[in-house]
Amino acid sequence: MKTLVINGSPKGKQSNTYRLTAAFLEGMGTTEVREYCVPRLEIKPCRGCFACWNKTPGRCVHQDDMAAVIADMLWADVIVWSFPLYYFSVPGGLKMLMDRQLPMVQPFMSADSASGSHPSRYDMSGKRHVVISTCGFYTAQGNYDGVTAIFDHLCGVDGYTTIFCGQGELFRVKELRERTEEYLSYVRAAGQEFASGGILEKTRMQLDTLLYPRAVFEAMADASWGIAQTGEPADETLTFTRQMAALYNKAAWAGKDIVLEMYYTDVDKRYQILLGETGSEVFTQNFREPTTCIEAPYTLWKAIAAGEITGQEALAQGKYRVKGDFSLMLHWDRYFGATSSKQEVPSELRSTNMNILLIPWIAFWAAGAVDGFYGTLISFTVCALVPLLYFRNRKTVFDNISALLVTVCGILLLLGNPQQLVLPLSYLLFGLMWTGSCFRKIPLTAHYSMNDYGGASAMQNPLFMKTNRILTACWGVLYLLTPIWTYFLMGTELSPWTGAINSILPMLMGLFTIWFQKWFPAKVARGS
Repeated sequence: MKTLVINGSPKGKQSNTYRLTAAFLEGMGTTEVREYCVPRLEIKPCRGCFACWNKTPGRCVHQDDMAAVIADMLWADVIVWSFPLYYFSVPGGLKMLMDRQLPMVQPFMSADSASGSHPSRYDMSGKRHVVISTCGFYTAQGNYDGVTAIFDHLCGVDGYTTIFCGQGELFRVKELRERTEEYLSYVRAAGQEFASGGILEKTRMQLDTLLYPRAVFEAMADASWGIAQTGEPADETLTFTRQMAALYNKAAWAGKDIVLEMYYTDVDKRYQILLGETGSEVFTQNFREPTTCIEAPYTLWKAIAAGEITGQEALAQGKYRVKGDFSLMLHWDRYFGATSSKQEVPSELRSTNMNILLIPWIAFWAAGAVDGFYGTLISFTVCALVPLLYFRNRKTVFDNISALLVTVCGILLLLGNPQQLVLPLSYLLFGLMWTGSCFRKIPLTAHYSMNDYGGASAMQNPLFMKTNRILTACWGVLYLLTPIWTYFLMGTELSPWTGAINSILPMLMGLFTIWFQKWFPAKVARGS
């Protein structure tokens, strides 16, 4: 498919709009592409002499680059018009190029249009047009009337495909790339679908979804100029703080206001962000008692924003300190993370569930201690039913190992081996599974606790991984010791109650886990 790209942005391939255009072309998969950057062409304005109609039909009096553009328009199967919105229309240079298309039509009147038109000098019936544009408003809706009016006449009302995207300036902001890359993935999908026939309705809805809510975008846009409403220059650190505050997701408000204090240690600047039910507010004076205080160099914040280092890595390396309530840091993405338009969660992104791991073991320990035969049948039944939970949860390798080990222990009981040996053995196998995972890249508890800390992205957090490695080791030691007293309990009249007795220490360990998950990261963050 031969494709011609007419790039009307003065910034050329560095423009925000061209990022969408490049993604669309990538999706199309076309290899025959010719491009023109309009501001770099020599295209003189139309003189309105109509010589191309009556003196030199089809040929303009100007000898410039427009002749090559027209030749490639005739060559192309698809013409992609790429430009930013300029004052509710196309950039001036692109409008001049459009004016110079006059040699492509004949002077005679045509009845094809209710308002009047001129017939084409060439057969353009098989050509397809795509109009891609970004603007600086929060939405494209209502801002492209002037553009569509032009292309309705140029290509026909239904003769072109559009991708109009508001909030275009966000595509140059590195710290927002998670959201903008998501949008670009929809543009790639649109390109692929266009090449196959047409953009699907689902993709069209994704393309029309706002990158950020209006209030968030407009607050970020206002802060990005680096000036106050009075026109006076704003401090760079204050601009950065205001942009951060604009990203606050008020849906994360948990019934109590948070006062986040930002102290930039290298420039000795201090601000506060109030995170409330109705939104955020930045204070430069009259400070309140902070809930959480982050002490970090401003240069570090810029490095994090540029993607040179993650906040979690910087914290693990002791590059900044956090005082006060650390829970805000544990759920940072919930308060300041990029919003997503995704509605469906693929199965590989569904949450893990530790109950899937524990239920077979609990059934075996509780029922197997009472009756070896029937207890084993109960545990087998549970193992058979547990996979039903996979429809809503993602299983881990440890879920599979657990089901296998419980089945092996059950078979040992059915073969007549004494409960006093098999039950302690089951605890030993369980403890070995936990302890052995400490030597894996991802320890056992991390597979399940990640659900509360940003999902799979938590695996890239060194502090999260260290916390979970310690906890996994603690649980492993507990279950390596459990077989000892279990063996002796099985030889007493307390044997039927072994499962219940062995539930007490795990309950205490569970409480310890809840405490440690908060205490240890906060300890590291304080620089202790």
